Amino acid sequence: MIRLLWVLSICCLSISLKAQMATFEKTYIESWKEFYPSIAVRQGMHEAVFRFEKRSATHIEDWKMFNQNILDKCLPYLSSSKNSERINATHLSMQARSELQRWSKEQPHVHDFSFYVNMLVRGLPEEKEVSYLSRSEWSALQHNRLDGITELCKAARENLQSDKASRAPGALQQLEDLKSEFRDRTHDLSDQSVISAISALDDLIALGKTIKERPSTSSLLGAQLFGERLKLYTDSEVSAEELADLAYKEIKTVRFLMEKTAGEHWRQAYPDKTIPTDGMEVLQQALRDMESDATSSAEEYTSFWNELADSLIQFLAHQDIATVPENQTLSIVPAPESAGPAARIGWVASSPPFAPNPWTTLYLPSVPDTLSEEEQRDFWSSFNRPFNRFIAIHELFPGHYMQIKISRETPHHVRLLFPYGPYFEGWATFCEKVVLDAGWDHDRPLTMLAHLRKRLENANRAYMSVMVHTQGWSKEEVMRFSTEEALLAPQFAKSLWGRLMRSPMQITSYFYGGVLFKEMYLQERQRAGDRFDLRIFMDTIMQIGPIPISEFSSIFKEIWP
Repeated sequence: MIRLLWVLSICCLSISLKAQMATFEKTYIESWKEFYPSIAVRQGMHEAVFRFEKRSATHIEDWKMFNQNILDKCLPYLSSSKNSERINATHLSMQARSELQRWSKEQPHVHDFSFYVNMLVRGLPEEKEVSYLSRSEWSALQHNRLDGITELCKAARENLQSDKASRAPGALQQLEDLKSEFRDRTHDLSDQSVISAISALDDLIALGKTIKERPSTSSLLGAQLFGERLKLYTDSEVSAEELADLAYKEIKTVRFLMEKTAGEHWRQAYPDKTIPTDGMEVLQQALRDMESDATSSAEEYTSFWNELADSLIQFLAHQDIATVPENQTLSIVPAPESAGPAARIGWVASSPPFAPNPWTTLYLPSVPDTLSEEEQRDFWSSFNRPFNRFIAIHELFPGHYMQIKISRETPHHVRLLFPYGPYFEGWATFCEKVVLDAGWDHDRPLTMLAHLRKRLENANRAYMSVMVHTQGWSKEEVMRFSTEEALLAPQFAKSLWGRLMRSPMQITSYFYGGVLFKEMYLQERQRAGDRFDLRIFMDTIMQIGPIPISEFSSIFKEIWP
């Protein structure tokens, strides 16, 4: 009888712990939505639309205390033998640590005038952005936002320390433009709401004029902050120096592989010519051949991509690499010129994880017809056919599009809302090699060469992020190393500096995430031996969702004990 009661108490404790973890997750997500309502709306949580950011000192202190409390409560679960509990606790812990780092150490609310400007300029959305609201709700939202903007301006004046804060170029003009927009769009609201908001903006503009404009180098993190962020981002003890060493070794390794692959191309393309003894000469010829194999218009480029997508679906099925979802929710179109610099590199626009109508649009790189013929030719040469044949793996099947489509079905919302950063680009990079190794485009060495060139670019991105933010490398040093050592195509070299400033952690994930996936893959192949199944391996990773890559080992031990 005592034995039976002991077993029952253990079962009840287990159920209780599981319920507690689920409660922590739900509580955190609801509190996060309250603190970040605008981001929540962009993630598809439309119920947060009537809220607006509050950044008073009291709100920030409450948020810090809440995150510390969640961190403490998650601690027992980090060593749980139950994969789901442990993984979700890890996600919450990583998020809580990131919030504490941001609000306790970095303190943008104290040091960054533009932190408030960025929130304010997004404070009054266009009606088409909230098309799910009725006319009366839209009117109420505008009124609500004006009050919220007034409060946020007050919080900015109270929190900012003008002797320590910095101001980005153009921030004051953004606020002046916002005032004009209020006058244009809010004539149907009560005068007092408009007057209060404009008065609050005037007061903030006056404060902004006392704050120095940010020098161009102030976006650099510095060695200490970069190291702290890297450990938070990777949830590991990897140091900046270790990352730089790994990336530099990869640069040297891939340069050798590129010369070898270029030699294969030479022997195939020029069978009657003696191959030069200078490997770089052979490589440069191969790169010229690669860049000359290009489309010449957006229409031709889009058609080529649609053909690639269809071919990849068939290849994955034929080679049993991964299970492709039956119903595709994908559009492939040229990037609009209104996207500005982003149109030059293209992007994948996936629906937010909680959007009611999930759809993905691949915006292909585009260039305006107004540019000279030479400029257009240079542009299309960067996005040549060999490049597209491998990058389609990365962007579509089984890369970003397919992974996001599948993982959004996970019941673990905490993984979708607070994903493990290195997972996304790491997965897409890993997929390139898996599909190429399975024989995709095996008769075209230039496709493999394009992949290797991207591997080189990925390593260079990680290396440059470390060197810029910890060693103070200049834009000129970045351009020189990237073009001479990493052989970046002109189009990609030009856009690198901006990405290093905007997303110094994310830009490391192509290389570092790829390294983590490759190591885990080799480990599982060796451990499982004959039981290893590539399709199960790939499907499981996409179904589980964007979790820390190190956690997959425990999951695969259940599949292949």
